[in-house]
Amino acid sequence: MGHRGVRARSIRTTTKEGGLIPRYSRAKMEAIWGPENRYRKWLDIEILACEAMARRGEIPEESLKNIRERAGFDIERIDEIETTTKHDVIAFLTSVTEKVGEDGRFIHMGLTSSDVLDTSLAVLLCEAADILLEDLDALLAALRKKAMAHRNTLMIGRSHGIHAEPITFGLKMALWYAEIQRNRERMVRARETIAVGKIAGAVGTFSFIDPSVESYVCGKLGLKPAPVSSQIVQRDRHAEFFTTLAIIASSLDKFSQEIRLLQRTEVREAEEYFSPGQKGSSAMPHKRNPVLSENLSGLSRLMRSYALAALEDVALWHERDISHSSVERIIGPDATILLDFMLNRFTGLIERLVVYPERMVENLRMTKGVIFSQMVLLKLIEKGISREDAYAIVQRNAMRSWQEGSEFKELLLQDAEVLSRLNPEDLAAAFRVENFLRHIDFIFKRVFGEVP
Repeated sequence: MGHRGVRARSIRTTTKEGGLIPRYSRAKMEAIWGPENRYRKWLDIEILACEAMARRGEIPEESLKNIRERAGFDIERIDEIETTTKHDVIAFLTSVTEKVGEDGRFIHMGLTSSDVLDTSLAVLLCEAADILLEDLDALLAALRKKAMAHRNTLMIGRSHGIHAEPITFGLKMALWYAEIQRNRERMVRARETIAVGKIAGAVGTFSFIDPSVESYVCGKLGLKPAPVSSQIVQRDRHAEFFTTLAIIASSLDKFSQEIRLLQRTEVREAEEYFSPGQKGSSAMPHKRNPVLSENLSGLSRLMRSYALAALEDVALWHERDISHSSVERIIGPDATILLDFMLNRFTGLIERLVVYPERMVENLRMTKGVIFSQMVLLKLIEKGISREDAYAIVQRNAMRSWQEGSEFKELLLQDAEVLSRLNPEDLAAAFRVENFLRHIDFIFKRVFGEVP
């Protein structure tokens, strides 16, 4: 019955490459998972249960008053008792009873350990979720600002890593903003899913405790009672929560990989801020590496492993076993602390991201105008040529441009089949970059609402 396992711990996310961003502190999130807050939640649940039972006349009012006034815990004493009991909840209850005295017999009456553990875990995860929602709001603000600043900053869009057609850097930021918006909605739903407690006794049947006690305790804690439970709250709820964290981390991984690609020497359209005195390599003084993005990509792999562990916890024996306990004592604090760190790191990265519009234009021109091929294709179709024939004409000239390094437009102006349908003015209209950007404001309005 005991809940032996690894004590809640926090991973160390500081790395030598880039360090922590200056404004970030783990203290607020770490405090949620510290023993003081954890035992405080346990005590709150026990006292609330006593209040509910006193309202039913099952505990004398004087005893309830004594419990409220004297109930407390001593962390060192709990640890000392647990060395003998090998059961943390019993050690906690013993410590509390030592302070309360004879009326301590009413504490935990009709409850089982999981009533306290699962209900308190729900509260802790909700507290952690509230911090993560604040982090997501900060990232949304940073992405919106960057999107607005670069709404019309022209760059090449790429598919398969190959130049496709022009976009703007602001449009890329708007895409990320919309994805983080969806992640925020997921986080809200995950918080609601996890905000469930149970005070239903050993196997969830309320054998020795009235359901009204559960309703009272959960209501006071801002939770909903589980409609039905076994000895535990079912772990599909927790799997949804931790999978949501992994999805958010995977979005950060996606964005970080894009920054790493844009910072490649051959591309260099954007790069992480490189601070005075920062070093990129112990051997090569010229290096400026995307270390923050690489760090985030690596940490996202860890976050996905936490989601897998939570999924593995769904299948427990009969009304429960204890195989989930040791897992959750690690992934609860580690996953929430880690995502808190990742969101803060990426927000700082976006705020200080260096963008090179001139380089973007230079790269856009690199392919000698072949990026206008679709516009020429459509012009020929408009003039009555079949799509298949028009495609062959345009592709023929585009491949020649690729192979020879010749200007695509000049090759078209030398092609008799093209000139039989299009005059130089038609071709000039097809090579206007504004053709690709005329709906940027429409897209921004859909993403952000009214935009300046």
